[in-house]
Amino acid sequence: MAKTPAERLVDGDSWNDFCDALKHAGTLIQAETAPSDPLTRAEGYRYLSRLVRAALQTFVEHNDPLAPVLQRVVHETAKMGSDNPDNHYFNAALSGEHTYRLYGNRGTVHWLEFATQTGTYGEGRGMPATGHLDASDMLVADDGSFAVTISVERPESGNWLPMQENSGTLIIRQSRLDPANEDLAELHLERVGGDGRPTEISPEAMDHGLMKSAMLVGGAAMIFVQWAEGFKKHTNLLPRFDQALSDSMGGVPEIAYYHSYWALAEDECLVIEAVPPACDHWNFQLNNHWMESLDYRYHRIHVNSKTAAYEPDGSIKIVVSHSDPGHPNWIQTVGRKQGTMCFRWVRAEVDVPPEPACKVVRLAEL
Repeated sequence: MAKTPAERLVDGDSWNDFCDALKHAGTLIQAETAPSDPLTRAEGYRYLSRLVRAALQTFVEHNDPLAPVLQRVVHETAKMGSDNPDNHYFNAALSGEHTYRLYGNRGTVHWLEFATQTGTYGEGRGMPATGHLDASDMLVADDGSFAVTISVERPESGNWLPMQENSGTLIIRQSRLDPANEDLAELHLERVGGDGRPTEISPEAMDHGLMKSAMLVGGAAMIFVQWAEGFKKHTNLLPRFDQALSDSMGGVPEIAYYHSYWALAEDECLVIEAVPPACDHWNFQLNNHWMESLDYRYHRIHVNSKTAAYEPDGSIKIVVSHSDPGHPNWIQTVGRKQGTMCFRWVRAEVDVPPEPACKVVRLAEL
């Protein structure tokens, strides 16, 4: 007979299974197809440690839909899945069995989007959205204040973010194109009818939290390692990423993604050119092999529609290289020789947004 969660916890099985899963995740860093240079290996193990931190924060500390907490799981030192340097992310645990109120002030952030999701990395069913709400479609008071009902059933009035019965996560994306001049939204979340007090810890919750944490670490690591390996088939090019796959993994339907791999010798640079279509905004970023954005706090590893310098005809040229080529849209590799990259058109007003043109040239020829 299978042990109960309480028995698994008391006997130590819960913890042992968690540790075994982490050890198994380490084999991904040592895979034959993964880069073997010391820097990439160091980043790989740091990546796993960050996933562990994010997982425990999500599924042990704040996995209570009765008292949800807006938390930053992905941020400057916890990254996954080509995290967007322009974004300020929030997550919270939800349940379709309850109704929630999200309220605050809109601020001046360029783009604000809310979504509910089901599933987590490692469960094998993806993370499809169960509801979307863009701030541009919301009712907002003159002073910037707003409130949103998050529920399965549509409320009689006001802003509504839909859920389904199996919804489990709220994700909020705030995109700042010019952080120094854009104020983030002020956000608060509460369960309607709740007192805000978290549920007391239980053996069942702890066993479940460790299991879900292990699944996230192993699942996220495996998914994005597999993606990175697949991207190598079109190294130094930026083809359109499958939109259906992106949506199923929690991507935003209104964003056209162009994921790929890059690899450059010391004397090479990658030149990316495009004519922006009418769109809300766009950006490009450089990541490491593990699909973590490079450290945008201290290096210019991304550019967007606000920060870019444009050609006289309105087109854009981006140059990725190890050393400064003297171009205003230089993207720094920060000592990496290879990694992944991503280009985004957000709310493009054309059915088929243009694929950025890419070519590798010698730095001296630029």
